[in-house]
Amino acid sequence: MIITAISVIFILAGLIFFIGGAVGLIRFPDFYTRTHAAGKGDTLSSLLVILGFAIYQLHDFESLSHDWLTLLVILKMLGISVFILITSPTSTHALMDAGWEDGTEPKIHRDRPNHLNDDCEKF
Repeated sequence: MIITAISVIFILAGLIFFIGGAVGLIRFPDFYTRTHAAGKGDTLSSLLVILGFAIYQLHDFESLSHDWLTLLVILKMLGISVFILITSPTSTHALMDAGWEDGTEPKIHRDRPNHLNDDCEKF
């Protein structure tokens, strides 16, 4: 019962972050902020949902000699989580870098300083 409640909490938290990433995709003004919202929301929410499923698999776990297949499923889920943790931020960075190299300009309000231009002028 407690394991089920913990897994439901993780899964619901992951769904909340999925919704937050989707709202960020709709609400943010430019390519960079939208990609940031999608990348961060996708990584964290995927990890939370998969962790919730992995914890849920423990509710039938009795001993290693009888339930080694359940343990194998849990280890596969954790392996998928590590893969997502490594590849999702890397692909988000590559996508943003490709946008920058293509000349996609970020939206900056007129009344705010443009620190990005200051950094670019140094190089």
